[in-house]
Amino acid sequence: MADQDVVFRVKRYRPESGAKPTYQEYRIPYRDDMVVLDGLNYIKDHVDPTLAYRWSCRMGICGSCGANVNGQPRLTCGTYVRDVHRGAVTVDPLANFPILKDLVVDFDDFLTKLSSVTPYIVREDWGDLTKEYTQFPEDVEAYRQQSLCINCMLCYAACPVFGASPAFVGPAASALALRYIRDTRDEGADERLARLNTKSGVWECTFVGECSVVCPKDVDPAGALQTLKVLATMRHMRRLLMPKSASR
Repeated sequence: MADQDVVFRVKRYRPESGAKPTYQEYRIPYRDDMVVLDGLNYIKDHVDPTLAYRWSCRMGICGSCGANVNGQPRLTCGTYVRDVHRGAVTVDPLANFPILKDLVVDFDDFLTKLSSVTPYIVREDWGDLTKEYTQFPEDVEAYRQQSLCINCMLCYAACPVFGASPAFVGPAASALALRYIRDTRDEGADERLARLNTKSGVWECTFVGECSVVCPKDVDPAGALQTLKVLATMRHMRRLLMPKSASR
């Protein structure tokens, strides 16, 4: 236990007040094992109950506690203060999203984008639902990496393309589209690739790669986007060269 304090600089925003967002500083007790979420919870419980932010599982699973910590999108539950403490811990809401209140941002646009890529198994005929659709270990390995996405939105906060072009479907939705395209039980690949083979789809991505840098689960959405570009191109060429086969 370290006998010292740490300063948190937290972005505060009250839309009903009409005032612009400003920083508020809090000096709180510091522990060597403290994560940024611990600090926010201490402020909420002991200093300022009006502070608004999201969190749920505190285990890096729900993805709801994301924020910009000292300028980088991070999960606050998995970011140790000792690793980011440089005089003060500055906490901002995730970039590229509308701010609702303090550190709480509006994710509705992402949910619309996610829905557009049909993030679930699609089949024309489900057949006998009393039988299993067998998945072998190698089948699961084909999409395991993309299935680890927890929708934390850190990749969108880090993506300069999404910041400049909000219509971009974005990294997480694209990675999850690839997850279902690679699922042997799925038959919705053509529909997804049609959605993604557009300017606001995979072709908006310029492969900056920051989305993969900040991803806490190593999903590598930048890599998924490049794979989808290849699949979308192959689909387009098949439709040009074999139109009858593509229309089946």
